[in-house]
Formats: sequence, structure tokens, C-alpha cells
Amino acid sequence: MSQSAYIKFVPGSAVATLTIDELKQQLLEYKDQLAKTGSQLGWEYDEAGFPYTIESKPEGEGKWFYLKGKTALYRYLLLGVGKEEQAGDGEPLCYVQVTLPEDATHGDKAKGNELCKHLARLWKAELHLFNGRVMYFNPRK
Repeated sequence: MSQSAYIKFVPGSAVATLTIDELKQQLLEYKDQLAKTGSQLGWEYDEAGFPYTIESKPEGEGKWFYLKGKTALYRYLLLGVGKEEQAGDGEPLCYVQVTLPEDATHGDKAKGNELCKHLARLWKAELHLFNGRVMYFNPRK
């Protein structure tokens, strides 16, 4: 059975909505950040820190894309954006969904958690991890 993690944009988050293209751009910025860290350390950390290529299929255009692993330790991560209706008359909440397919490896799950934590911290969002636990990066009272 596949597992999903959700990054939810709640009140107080740095962003309210996100598109697929903005998500792809954020992943490219993350990879660039890892490359700069690697150049400071003297090794190619971007390949170890982000061992995926961004791939898309025509049927998922504008809805989802996947990260394809470059080595045998990593296979796939699916990423998509959506909206969730709130109880009452509130605005629908946007979220980013990261899904581990059936044949995902432990490396995929670890990188998925790492990526979700980075993005949720950056966007000050609420993160629902693969194991059901919730991490709050949004300012709460």
C-alpha cells in the first residue's frame, strides 16, 4: 500500500497556494542549494542529497509529476498539488502531496521525509508525515 505525506498551507503559512511549476522551481532551487553546499565541502553533495530527476507524464500535466531515482537505492516519489475543503464556509486549503508508490525503497521514504521537512519549514506550513504524525512549522498562538 502506498503512503502519502501532506504539506498543508494553513493560516500563517508563508504561501497560500502553489502551482506545479512553482513546486518544480522550488525543487530546482533546493538542488542548487545542495550543489553550493557541496562546493563548500569539496564534493558533489547535490547528487547524494537529491538523487532524482524531475519527470512528468502527459496525463499528469498540471496536477502531478514524479521524481525518478538515479541509483538502485532510489526509485520514485510522486508529487502533486491540490485543494482541501474546510469545514464551514472557509476558503479551501491548498496542499502538496508526496506519495511513496508500492515499490518505493527505504531511501525514497527517507528522502521524502527530508524533502517534506525542508519545504514545510521554508513555507511555514503544517506537515503530515508518512507515519501520520504532524509537524507544525507555521506560527501558532
